[in-house]
Amino acid sequence: MSMHYIKTIPFIVLFFICFSGLAQDNFDVLGESSFALNHKVSKDYSMNFAFRSRYFLHKDALQYTQQQVDVFHFSTFKLNFIHKLSFGVYYRNRDWFDTGSDELRFMQQFNYIKQRLGVRYGHRFRLEQRIFDNFTAFRQRYRFAVDFPLNGEKLDIGEAYFIGSTEALLSLSKKTTPLLDQRFTTQIGWQVSQSLKLQGGLEYRLESYNASTKSFLFVMTSAICKL
Repeated sequence: MSMHYIKTIPFIVLFFICFSGLAQDNFDVLGESSFALNHKVSKDYSMNFAFRSRYFLHKDALQYTQQQVDVFHFSTFKLNFIHKLSFGVYYRNRDWFDTGSDELRFMQQFNYIKQRLGVRYGHRFRLEQRIFDNFTAFRQRYRFAVDFPLNGEKLDIGEAYFIGSTEALLSLSKKTTPLLDQRFTTQIGWQVSQSLKLQGGLEYRLESYNASTKSFLFVMTSAICKL
């Protein structure tokens, strides 16, 4: 597969996401802004701390309504050059905004990454135990992602890069039937400096599509700082 062909994929995926979302008569648009700190403790161990804010931008009409704030942590162990194992804890606060139940989440994650001709291919498997006020849900997730520099095969400071992914999710609980979700994400990032990246893009979500489908379009912005 040539690099020219590969680099047309972002625009095809971006078009698909935008068209799919706008084609729905009833869907919500949300914004999601995050700030993350990454720190490499040793050769084989790193930590990640993140804060994220989610808010409605369109729900029946244009508006700004805060939905939640999230804080989470991951500890990641490098098994070898292409395999990583992570454990995380996550807290979501919706009580402050009267938008639903708070959530405590525990996560176990396995990553497999390969690189060819400047393109990285990533497979991520994640297990989650989601503890709400009245029930607990168990969610399994699989994500396939690609990322690459938009100039050449190596990302240099001041250059842009692309990230695209699709993710399938299965949620199980005693309160509901099994629920299936699908997510499609495209983002453009900028390597501002050796320790700072900025990213922005769109994510289209189909939630509970095997029961009662809900559609959401997310406008995503993030800053990632490496300590």
